[in-house]
Amino acid sequence: MKDFFHYISHRFHALACSIVVACSLVIAGCSISYSFNGSNIDYNKVKTISVDKFPIRCAYVWAPMESMFYTSLSDAYSNKTKLQVLKRGGDLQLSGEITEYSQLNKSIASDGFAAQTQLKMTVNVRFVNNSNHTEDFEKSFTATAEYDSSQQLNAVQEELVQQMINDIVDQIFNATVANW
Repeated sequence: MKDFFHYISHRFHALACSIVVACSLVIAGCSISYSFNGSNIDYNKVKTISVDKFPIRCAYVWAPMESMFYTSLSDAYSNKTKLQVLKRGGDLQLSGEITEYSQLNKSIASDGFAAQTQLKMTVNVRFVNNSNHTEDFEKSFTATAEYDSSQQLNAVQEELVQQMINDIVDQIFNATVANW
């Protein structure tokens, strides 16, 4: 019985050593990049980002939307990264325009009137990475929000526009520095 336990102990020790060696080789051969803020930025190459104002270029306009979008977009990069946010000339550059802000009846109630109304916002973004131009792009990002048609738009507009802006800013952040 003593030989059996000695045999098992020896085999277990050999297996444990093999696992440690295998894990060490895997870790040594891999480069793991993880960040708690969701960004994947080489701060040796990229130190700044410039964020332009995004003018409203659509038929239906709600004036506060432009400044709300600019503030949210700038804040996302200053709060989630170590990048310095500039007005122009950054290592990374964001520009574009708000190309759509619309509403449409989403569903009809039994009385024939709209029960739900959907707001839609689309932003066209031009991204330039001056340290790696293969990552440059121009792309549109869209978000929607719904509200009960019994409510007046002006009663819910600021909250819903901010929800759509937050969604679009997250999409832009992920496409530019999170590499999702």
